[in-house]
Amino acid sequence: MNSPSSLEKLIEQFQRFPGIGKKTARRLAYYVITRQDNMAQKFADALLDAKSKIGYCTVCQNLTDGEICSVCSSSDRDRSVICVVEDPQDILAFERTREYKGLYHVLHGAISPLDGIGPEQIKLRELMSRLSSGEVREIIVATNPTVEGEATASYISRLVKAMGIKVSRLAYGIPVGSDLEYADEVTLSRALEGRNEL
Repeated sequence: MNSPSSLEKLIEQFQRFPGIGKKTARRLAYYVITRQDNMAQKFADALLDAKSKIGYCTVCQNLTDGEICSVCSSSDRDRSVICVVEDPQDILAFERTREYKGLYHVLHGAISPLDGIGPEQIKLRELMSRLSSGEVREIIVATNPTVEGEATASYISRLVKAMGIKVSRLAYGIPVGSDLEYADEVTLSRALEGRNEL
């Protein structure tokens, strides 16, 4: 039995979300369609409202529903340190630690020549503009530990060091609670490089 074409279109749209396969997309579509209340309308309204009201912070490029995000507008943040991340979700991870008190800058991607993404396609120009004020003393590069993340970190490091600003990189290594026997060679190498004195 074939599903109605409008249902199939809905399933296809759910499948476009990251991490959603055909089965989950089908389950979500059937759930939305078979609800008796006006959940579908509320979902559509919330989606359209968020899409129309959320934009980029004019300072750090994080997502915000105002001109400047809550982190950049806070007087409690250390303005001499900027943590550079690839995606807005990365900021949430740092904020959950309640340890980092500086500012952020979101690149919205990483340099990936194979995918046609160069420095011009990410929010690097905006970062360099922020650094020209002379207020920033350190950049923490917190890009992902992937080939693209490493290439981006290296590129940023070369640009920023030329300005006389300290550049640091997040330490990578063995996750807490894991066994050494399951760690790969790259992770172990990074753990050795980033070791601390006890």
